[in-house]
Amino acid sequence: MVTIILGGQIGSEGKGKVSAYLSFEHEMSIRSGGPNSGHTVNYKNSSNVMQLIPCSFVNPNCLLAMSAGSLIIPKLILKEITELNIAENRILIDNNAGIIEERHIAAEKDMLKHLLSTGKGVGFAHADKALRKSDFRLAKDVPELQKYLATVEEIANNFIDNGKRVMIEGTQGFDLSVHHGHYPYVTSRDTTAGSFIGEVGISPRKVSNIVMVLRAYPIRASNGPLYNETTWDNVTKSSGALREIKEVTSVTKRLRRVGLFDEELVEKSIRINRPTQIALNFVDYLNSNDYKINNYSILSDTSKKFIDKIENLYNVPVTLIGTGPNVEDIIDLRSEKGVLHG
Repeated sequence: MVTIILGGQIGSEGKGKVSAYLSFEHEMSIRSGGPNSGHTVNYKNSSNVMQLIPCSFVNPNCLLAMSAGSLIIPKLILKEITELNIAENRILIDNNAGIIEERHIAAEKDMLKHLLSTGKGVGFAHADKALRKSDFRLAKDVPELQKYLATVEEIANNFIDNGKRVMIEGTQGFDLSVHHGHYPYVTSRDTTAGSFIGEVGISPRKVSNIVMVLRAYPIRASNGPLYNETTWDNVTKSSGALREIKEVTSVTKRLRRVGLFDEELVEKSIRINRPTQIALNFVDYLNSNDYKINNYSILSDTSKKFIDKIENLYNVPVTLIGTGPNVEDIIDLRSEKGVLHG
């Protein structure tokens, strides 16, 4: 059984939180992509921003892995392994994962200046790998990574064949897809469910769940179109919050731009990815009284009506409702709505 977690908007939908929450139902979790997008995990009074390590690290019984399609900065992943105290036998790095060098990071300085990159070297590393540059290294070429090396697809497929549950943690958001997003305001790869499983090396026939993560007010961290762009002050006032609502990016610390819910964008995202369920985060931005609520019955009418609207528009059940920043701040309606767990 395979579950895919993906973002249905422009990134920062709260995929890390959802991945961490669902990790306790999986025996293996695989991250694809590179360090250009950070996933934030607030769990048990501890906050971590992961650029490479799967957010499923919160489940000590979950095997962690980086796919062949991922890109890695060796010193960064080793730093995260140390900081999280992850045992050597608990994390795998695919032999064919690409390596980001200092030259790749330096090459993106101009793009960073024009807000077309997070400056982590991901785009130039992707280009070198695609062009088969002779000096492009894979994880198997890096001595410091040797003890973590594995053929991740083989292990993942063995898990699946033996009835174990595998999760794929997709990165970034649908509208950042180099193929399907608002080019050129995109990332350097595809960000759809089909590409995630291709990067890992798992057949589409093995996918049981596709969880699309959305947020009530979508954000964009850089230049590019944003439907009905508004301000954080307007979001704060509309929600009735007593304290200012404001977000910065987890990696670059830029102030995020914020807009109203884009129905057409989500419709396209659902058409291409065909999710089996939706996780909706930041409902407390709709009504601040919903902050950290864990019971659907006492959720505000504002949020309930918004959820009903999404389900009626897209015919996909909203099964997970995020009401705050912590992993625990989720209303889980999967059983009530008859949706498969794991």
